[in-house]
Amino acid sequence: MSDRLKKQSVFTGYLFAIGATALWSGNFIVARGLSDNIPPVSLAFYRWTVAVIVFTPFAIKNLLQEWPIIKKHITYFSITSFLGITTFNTLIYFAGKTTTAMNLSLISITFPIFIILFSRFLYEEVLTVKKGSGITLVLVGVLFLITKGKISTLLNISFTIGDVWMLTAAIIFAIYSLLLKNKPEGLSIKALQLSTFILGLLFLFPFFLWEQLTVHQSFLNQTTIPAILYVGIFASLCAFVLWNQSIIILGPSKAGMVYYTLPLFSGFLGYLFLNEKISMIHFYSMILIFSGIIATNHESTSGR
Repeated sequence: MSDRLKKQSVFTGYLFAIGATALWSGNFIVARGLSDNIPPVSLAFYRWTVAVIVFTPFAIKNLLQEWPIIKKHITYFSITSFLGITTFNTLIYFAGKTTTAMNLSLISITFPIFIILFSRFLYEEVLTVKKGSGITLVLVGVLFLITKGKISTLLNISFTIGDVWMLTAAIIFAIYSLLLKNKPEGLSIKALQLSTFILGLLFLFPFFLWEQLTVHQSFLNQTTIPAILYVGIFASLCAFVLWNQSIIILGPSKAGMVYYTLPLFSGFLGYLFLNEKISMIHFYSMILIFSGIIATNHESTSGR
């Protein structure tokens, strides 16, 4: 491949990664914007219902062909689906009821740090001084954000509950990501994704049924339906396709760095559609979190 074509390919890869990240940022806007219009479990259930319906024609062939692998490792798929689909995304929608879209996105990008921490204890990966410093910066940035710049708040344990839910979601997503590293051999990405979508939706159904029986109200209307279609089609299927294409072109490390621009998109969209304010606390928190993540990623890249 000539240098010109290679540059064009890399440029396309970054466009795909940016597109996926921008689409994912819209999920936080929906989580915050619909917090008073539809309960969290119902929003998650409708999202994955749409995702399964739309994704099935593209992946059903792979799923049927690789069903013996899925059946053999059904415990693995059940745990992965419950964490990554049922729990993680539902917690985002719970968090959106009491915190801003900017906070949601800033806290969400901390999950790579938890991956490093868990890898240290589970796989005995070396935790260097540079990685330790990076993790410290990220944690300070998160604490600065959720305490509104008043670290003394820690003494009273009075965080915004939405920030705590989002931090819990980030930890769960880190565990989910580690599980994906150990996916069964011979399984395609399409089969993996569709199987986890379906299982996660099945696990979510009892909670959805309980919520519907408790609330006694239909939430499908001209406001919620377009948003559900967005998170089901664009924030799920389209973002997934774009992200995988970017990884094929750029590799996971370079594509992963683009993901850290998520707060920029969410902050702009939150300001545009939700009238959310962007303060200096967000700016300082972003500097701390970005600095920490870049430090830890630089270490992992240079150490290869």
